[in-house]
Formats: sequence, C-alpha cells, structure tokens
Amino acid sequence: MKQVLLVLSTLVAMELNAQTPLSPETLWSLGKVSGLGISKDKQQVLFSVNFPDVEANKGNVKTFRIGINGGNAELVTNPDIFLTNTKLSPDGKWLLSADAVKIKPVFGSDFYPSLTKSNVQIYESLNYRHWDTWEDGKFDHVFLNNLVDGKPGQGLDIMKGEPFDCPTKPFGGDDDYVWNPDGKHLVYVTKKSYGTAYAVSTNTDLYEYEISTGTTKNLTESNKGYDIAPAYNAKGELAWLQMKRDGFEADKQDLIVWDGMSKQNLTANRDDLHVESFKWSEDGKSLFFIAPQKGMVHLFQVSYPGKTKMLPVIKQLTKGEFEVNSIVGQTGNLLVFSKVDFNHASELFTLDLTNGQLKQLTHVNDAQYKQIAQVSAKYRMVTTTDNKQMPTWVIYPPNFDPSKKYPTLLFCLGGPQGTMPHYSFRWNFQLMASQGYIVVAPDRRGVFGNGTKWTEGVSKDWGGQVINDYLSAIDAVSKETYVDKQRLGCVGASFGGFSVFALEALHGNRFKTFISHDGIFDFRSMYGTTDELFFENFEKGGNYWDKNNAVAQRSYKQSPSEMVAKWNTPIMIVQGGKDYRVSIEQGQQAFQAAQLKGIKSRLLYFPDENHWVLKAQNALVWHHEFYKWLDETLK
Repeated sequence: MKQVLLVLSTLVAMELNAQTPLSPETLWSLGKVSGLGISKDKQQVLFSVNFPDVEANKGNVKTFRIGINGGNAELVTNPDIFLTNTKLSPDGKWLLSADAVKIKPVFGSDFYPSLTKSNVQIYESLNYRHWDTWEDGKFDHVFLNNLVDGKPGQGLDIMKGEPFDCPTKPFGGDDDYVWNPDGKHLVYVTKKSYGTAYAVSTNTDLYEYEISTGTTKNLTESNKGYDIAPAYNAKGELAWLQMKRDGFEADKQDLIVWDGMSKQNLTANRDDLHVESFKWSEDGKSLFFIAPQKGMVHLFQVSYPGKTKMLPVIKQLTKGEFEVNSIVGQTGNLLVFSKVDFNHASELFTLDLTNGQLKQLTHVNDAQYKQIAQVSAKYRMVTTTDNKQMPTWVIYPPNFDPSKKYPTLLFCLGGPQGTMPHYSFRWNFQLMASQGYIVVAPDRRGVFGNGTKWTEGVSKDWGGQVINDYLSAIDAVSKETYVDKQRLGCVGASFGGFSVFALEALHGNRFKTFISHDGIFDFRSMYGTTDELFFENFEKGGNYWDKNNAVAQRSYKQSPSEMVAKWNTPIMIVQGGKDYRVSIEQGQQAFQAAQLKGIKSRLLYFPDENHWVLKAQNALVWHHEFYKWLDETLK
C-alpha cells in the first residue's frame, strides 16, 4: 500500500510540474465561448466558440449543441433549425430585419454628383464619428417583411426614413427590436436625436409600432435617460433596463416591468444592485438578472408581483469568487449561464433552481487548462483615506511562496464606472501573475456593486478621492513581506490610463514604471475630440470655457497635462489609431511630454485598432511589449 501511495504521489507531482505558467500564445489559443440559446425542444443548449486563428489574424467561429445535462458537444452547421426565430412574428406572417439606409449627404459626390473622384466629407453637426467609425450618412433601420406575399427583403421601413439608428450604435444588436407575443405590435430601441443633440444625450427610448395602423408610440417618454433591452414574457408584459438621468451613462440601472397599464421598478429598493442583463423566467412570474456584488458578479432572481400589491422579492442565486457574464436561458429547473474566474475563460454552466447546485456544461478549454499552472486570488478589504472599506483583489503567481519577494502591479480599472474583469484577453490577471507579478486590483470609487454613492464618488473629481483609493490599495498590500516595494508598477487603460498619467505625478516615488493604454492625458483636447460629449459633460461637470462653473473649472485643473512637471518615472504609452472615444492626440501628447522631459518612454501605436485591441497578431505584440517593458523597468 505504501508503494502504491508513493507511486500515486509521484504521478501527481509530475503532473503538477508539467503545468506551465500561462503565456500570451496560450491565452490566444483558448476558445471564446458564447451561449446562443435553448433549443426548441428544451433539451439542448446551442453555443458558439470563437477559436482564434493567429496566422490568419482573425477568429474562426463554430457552433455546437450539447444536451442540457451535459455530454459530448456536437458541431452544428445549421443552428437556425434548432433555435426559435425570434424575428418571426408569432403568427408567422412577418419577419423583422435590419439594414442600413442612406439618409444624409456626407461625401463630396453626395453634394456634387459629377465629382465622383472627390475625397471629402462635409459635416454640420457633431457625432460625425462614433467609437471607431466616421459618419457616412447611413442609419440602421428595422424593416417589416410580409411573408404572406412572399417578398422578404422588400419590407417596410418602420422608422420612416428618420436619421436614427436601430440597432443602436456602436454596440446594439438583435435584442434592440422584439415582437409583442400578440403579433400585432413590436418594440424597438432608438435615440431620436441627431448630430450634436445625439452626442450630448443618453436618452434612448422604447418605441411601440402597431402593424395595422403603422403608428409609433413612445413607451418611455417620461424617462430621460437610457431605456434599453426590451423583452416580453408570454403574457405580453414588457421588461427593460432603465437609467433615470440624461447624460449619465453609468447611472444606477434598474429592471422595469410594464403590464400595459402601469410600470414597476423591481430593483428600486436595492441601492447596491446595478442590473447588467436579464431574462424572463419560463412562467413569466419572475426575472433572472446579473449584477455586480463587491468584487464579484452574480445571478439574482426577482419576483414580478403584477397587479397585486405585493413587493418584489429579490434572491441571490449564486455565490463564490467568480463573475457571471451572461444568462443563456431556462429549461425546467435548470438555468443556463456563462461564468469566468481568474483561471478560466468563459464556459457554460447550469444552475439547479431547486437546490442551487452548479454544474459545468461545456468543456471547450479543458485540455489547455490541464497544462496551465493556476494562480491564486485573495479578496480583502482595504481602509481608505476617508475611512471606508474598499474591496480589493490580490492575485498571486503560480506556486506562490510567501517567503520570497515579488514585483507588484497596481491595476487601474477603466470606466470610470464598471466592474473588475475576472478574465480578459488583454488585461488578463492570470497572465500577469504567471509572469511572476503580484497584481493588486482595487474596487476604487466608481466600481459597481458597492452602492450608488460609491459608484458616483468618482464623477467630477477624477483627481480626488479615487487617486487616494489607488494609493491606499498599493500601500496596504505593500506592507506584506512578500511584496518588493522597490519593484512596484502601475498599469491601466481608458480611465485607468488617465489614472496612470495622474499617478505618474502624484505617486510620491512609489512606482518604478507605468503603462497607460488609451488614457486621457489632456482634459481640454479630450473635450474637443471625443465622440460622446454627454460623458465629458457629466464627468467633468461641464465645458472648460465656462469660467463661472466652479465644478468644471476644478475638474479641468485635475488634468494630467497640468501636472507633467512632476513626471519622473519610465512610462510606456499605448494608443489606438481608430479610437474616437480617447483620440490619438491623447497618447501623442503624453509621449511627447515624456520624451521632452528626458523620461524613458515608449509609444506603442496600433493604427487599425479602436479603444480595444481585437486582432490576434496585434494582441500578441501588445502582450509581448507589455512584459518586455516590465522586464526592462521593473524586474
């Protein structure tokens, strides 16, 4: 028996030793799993996997089906025959589609048809570019196609040639337009404003279109913020997500239900719940939703009281150190969803609603995981300078040894509002830790899941308490004996990139190196070039030329460009050429300032990437340059 145990322990040790730290190449070999839906017979789950093809510099998407209770996944070439076509009317007479319609003249040839070789674009209002695309005068519209006449594709533009988009840009999709189960009405999402008015507002609404009359009614006219994600249950009760304030893209997002007569906010009484997405239950008596909760993102269920006088009851369905990122659907007692953690990319799971048992359904990346050494993560609370308790993740390298000292990275989250990414194909904590770094990721002011006061604590004060939060996090973790205080780095993108630029001046010589990706460097030029002005107006409190606006004037004085005199630490700056949210001049100005001050600096410029890095080969260059810089300046 002792010999058997010795052999088994040796084999286990050999298997553990065979595991290697995650590399950029291995990360970009993992399949990206997305749930598509429950099959018509309720017995199978359809899902897609995007397998990165580095050589071709693109993804290779394949669709599979798997039994609701697990088993072997089967490749599917015709997924439409298994899934309900949600764009087909309940009576089968109509099909919804979306297509671009040319409405506004933009190009030289639009204004001067004979000048076909002219290369010019003419604008008279803002929103002339958005996210990563220049306005071309085309707008996405919903079309109603009559299948009885056999003329699909020759349908009616229900948006009547208006200069508004559905699906909404830049991230809207098929969920922006849905059928009422009565088959007589449909609801779509759009922002009915154009040009400059569009750029300064978040006021999207839900519009109900009646087929028989061709009339349109605004269902959410009284609400001035976002109204998105409409979804009906079988009884014709409509649910959607709503933010109240116009111009605030990160307002508390609540779950609303309308029974045709009255509306009810199901999450109004939970200050800590910011609903990210939802699905109706099969019986239409409750809704499942996803919301951040103190460093995690979990599943919840809320009852819908309907016309009764009962209050909605909210129940948290999952617990643990992971992030739920989508709800696929329900079949019987099983709820299908996807989740990630610090060591695993997205896979599908089922939750047994009767006993709370979780079961992994898909195993797309299991073979790779067997070869990858896992990292460990600790969730801890840090006391801030204003005596608040801040949730903070600390991620440790594989085979962490507390008797050793490790270089440590402070991760600055974007947003400024948002949730901490447990698994990303760019800012991947497992990958960072696998290169021998401890990673500190604080839920600083602005992060969802800690109450609305905490979330809004960053707005109009980017250079204030949030900067102290970052320093509180790194100072607290640096007290541990295993942190090498002589080798601290600071990294981040977007608002996190701004944070890096600000901390370059305010860190008090704590850090030895910085990396900023698409960060805001100069608040004035940001205001003059960014696409969504509502964001800047809310976050800064107004424009920079209004000298009577004390809040805005204080905000603009917090610009990193005002603090460059204090810069003294090596910094790498990354910038996307097609990033119209944080335009190219932000990275250029920061790099130029560092160079002219004689600071070791590097500019990593991606001409064809937007605010993200999406192409496989670009992503691998990004990762290798990221760790190359850290090797040069930190290790």
